[in-house]
Amino acid sequence: MELTQRVSIENRDRKDIYAYIERRGSVSADQVCRELGFDEHAFGHHLAVLRRDGYVRRVGDDLEIAFDTDNGVTHEGADTRYTIRTARQADLGGLIGVLRQVAEDGSYIEAETVADLLDFEEALNRHNEVSSRMFFVATVEDQVVGWVHLDLPEADKLKHTARLTVGVMEEYRGQGIGEKLLEKGSSWAREIGFEKLYNSIPATNEGAMAFLESHGWYEEAVRRDHYRIDGEYVDEVMMAVDLR
Repeated sequence: MELTQRVSIENRDRKDIYAYIERRGSVSADQVCRELGFDEHAFGHHLAVLRRDGYVRRVGDDLEIAFDTDNGVTHEGADTRYTIRTARQADLGGLIGVLRQVAEDGSYIEAETVADLLDFEEALNRHNEVSSRMFFVATVEDQVVGWVHLDLPEADKLKHTARLTVGVMEEYRGQGIGEKLLEKGSSWAREIGFEKLYNSIPATNEGAMAFLESHGWYEEAVRRDHYRIDGEYVDEVMMAVDLR
């Protein structure tokens, strides 16, 4: 299933099963069956149809929503070999840790917000009737060291735009990882039909703004005194890039 494909499940029982799995990220079939009160035969039938139609897949002993994945591309940095790939539910804990490290000095509020949301929901990639989100990660020896994330609205009047965040652990900067992550997120969004990306940054984070500007992003708007960091009011700078 592609994240641009609307969730269109007409059967009420199958819709409930999909929604339960989607909200939890990864869950055992036994738990879904038990919590939703299905008998095993009926549940097995509904699950088979959802898997056939590309909405749900098995990963080990658990169920997850199905979405397009890739095997990753490996790159050589100055002294680090890293892979850029689609994030998996199993990456959740490591990804939250990276988000929090990048955001810990208060210079990237959007990353902090995403970390809080993931911590609360305990689900990584999502796709429902209201919104979707997609993560790609950079890994070194299969440990997450960076990410690019896209929030994809389902409302028709907003479906041409998406919000992006991107970041790399301090220890792995200077290897080209951030650049490759930004390229991956931007090219993926362009391929599925998005026309514009946004990223909101505190005005004090000059390094992040310079990084985006060096890759074709521009300052589109400023919200005065939008943040209060360490008791000081800080402007929010909305950066944007056109994908057309």
